Amino acid sequence: MSNRVFISICIPAYKHVEYLKRLLDSIVIQTFKDFEVVITDDSPSDEVRILINGYRDVLKIVYQKNDPICGSPGNWNQSILKANGEWIKLMHDDDWFSSPSSLDLFAKSTQHNKRFIFSAYTNVYSDNKSENIFFPQHYQGKIIANPMLLLPKNIIGPPSVTMVHKSITQQYDIRMKWRVDIDFYIRVIQTEKEMFYINQPLINVGLGELQVTNSCLNNPAVELPEGLLLLTKFGIKPLKNIRIYDAWWRLMRNMQIRNEKQLSEFTGAERWPGVIKNLVKHQSKVKKSWLKFGVASKFFMMISYLLNRPSLKNS
Repeated sequence: MSNRVFISICIPAYKHVEYLKRLLDSIVIQTFKDFEVVITDDSPSDEVRILINGYRDVLKIVYQKNDPICGSPGNWNQSILKANGEWIKLMHDDDWFSSPSSLDLFAKSTQHNKRFIFSAYTNVYSDNKSENIFFPQHYQGKIIANPMLLLPKNIIGPPSVTMVHKSITQQYDIRMKWRVDIDFYIRVIQTEKEMFYINQPLINVGLGELQVTNSCLNNPAVELPEGLLLLTKFGIKPLKNIRIYDAWWRLMRNMQIRNEKQLSEFTGAERWPGVIKNLVKHQSKVKKSWLKFGVASKFFMMISYLLNRPSLKNS
């Protein structure tokens, strides 16, 4: 009998069975039924396997215990590789479907013949407060023309809000953990040059102490190597756009990177592009107290951008 299904819900699991149970319960009640649930498990114990055994009568489950463990986002890729579906719906184990019709609306959106689909979503905080997040649709054309505009702000959202066709062979870069989703979206949009957005919150995104944001935001040990990796992949040409230049300016400002020695401290002997070195040098000439004021910081960023224009023109 064929294992082919329309949608594979891919869950890279790691320990947190209370969250995983919430996600599985939201899957059980979906009105759309042509799907499988693929769970790849990085947990050190059998708690995930024990939990899902209670769902095998109501869900079509493909389970794999990773040995050795894959880590994040390697486990994301592993889950996708095990999928049999026409469409891949990655779901982090601390996120869940917001209504019984969520998967049905994702399925119906495939009729628009776009291979990269994403929806609005709801951030749910640990104190149970929530906030709906919508994609600014007027910005869609700009993102398609220049996907690097996602660097200043990820306006698509986390991977759980996306669904991609199986023919998209891009994988999540295992060298990253902070900007891994942005990097993936950039590469997919560069290739596809189109996307489809569902203007309805279909996913609840759980936010709390376990979020990677808490350990990565403005952490130079994470931000600088991943930033340099993005520059290696996509070059400095995107910095011609002042929004992207400003994103780099704010990144260095927030981490208080003031010289080349600090750049190399977190990236070894890797060579940074001259435009970034210049940006850091320009910023080092401004008092830190001035950079704390948004208007002043923006003014000095503009000066830096103009001074760097010759380097950017040759890129």
